[in-house]
Amino acid sequence: MAPDLRFAICNEVFGRMPFDRVCKQVAALGYQGLEIAPFTLSDDPGVFDMEAREQTRETLRDHGLAFVGLHWLLAAPNGLHATTRDESLRRRTWDYVHHFIDLCADLTLDDDEEKGVIVFGSPKQRSSRDGMSAKEASDVFVHELAHTAPHAESRGVKILVEALPSNQSDIVNTLADAVCIVKQIGSPAVQTMFDVHNTLNESEPHSELVRKYAPYIRHVHVNELDGQEPGMGSYDFAPLLGTLSELHYSGWVSVEAFDFSRDPLEIAQRSISRLRECTQLQPAT
Repeated sequence: MAPDLRFAICNEVFGRMPFDRVCKQVAALGYQGLEIAPFTLSDDPGVFDMEAREQTRETLRDHGLAFVGLHWLLAAPNGLHATTRDESLRRRTWDYVHHFIDLCADLTLDDDEEKGVIVFGSPKQRSSRDGMSAKEASDVFVHELAHTAPHAESRGVKILVEALPSNQSDIVNTLADAVCIVKQIGSPAVQTMFDVHNTLNESEPHSELVRKYAPYIRHVHVNELDGQEPGMGSYDFAPLLGTLSELHYSGWVSVEAFDFSRDPLEIAQRSISRLRECTQLQPAT
């Protein structure tokens, strides 16, 4: 029998709710981990000091939650861009990526061997600009990522190249694109992930995509195809979750929703209820 899947949720669903209250609600609903968007911690998360990191880590511990990792990486401070021709701005941006590697490692509980993942989506901050072609932007992205990988390796953190559909970004639009970059860089600290919402440009069934690229997938985001939380649409999560179980996937299955128009607790409750329902629909392995 495959190990049980571990469910987490991304904290931006809860807006500016006090972190202790977020953790209390997430744990009460049965989630095992929390994924954090850095902009929810500070307007300038690069200067989130060690005392605040320790307090965040201890709050997670007090509620029995694991720290899963970071995403929405470059949303704050404003103006960051990872592939721009402006060398000063590009350097400043990648300096923040280095800050986030340390933040990710520092938020991990002392007795947790996993140091967390960094989901590198950030469509606005990585897409081509300044007259660059998509190929040029992609080359810059790969170059900078390769030079960042040793730091991630040294801290035990994994940077995950997130495939984003062409209506969000003009680089890395499919899981195959992301895996190509992973192979090109060749670092254990650079891997990829799967996100249901980001599959516009994919042509294969999602379960088959996950099966094909399983050796490189270290994280999974679940949501409806339109970005709402699980249970708000008709997406059948059972085949995806069943494939993950069959493959003995040991990473996190994390709820990422983009529609915050409803009560956060309602979003979180509906999501985990739908995932549990679909887990029960999995065939025996």
